[in-house]
Amino acid sequence: MADQTFVVQGTFFVGQKWHPYEKTVTAPNEKVAVERIYTVLGSKHRLKRREITIEQVKPAAGDSSGAGRSA
Repeated sequence: MADQTFVVQGTFFVGQKWHPYEKTVTAPNEKVAVERIYTVLGSKHRLKRREITIEQVKPAAGDSSGAGRSA
């Protein structure tokens, strides 16, 4: 299965404030893309999963690998 590019948007809690983010990740599906976001933000900012919210996961606009995929 080919990897797709996803744009993930949400917020994360650092200090005493929630900060917005938008990250682009490559993954085979949305579920794996969400896990990669938790991994990247948690590792980079030393965050726990409860300090990261994911508001939207969508395929990247220029990503043609998701077009015509079968179930």
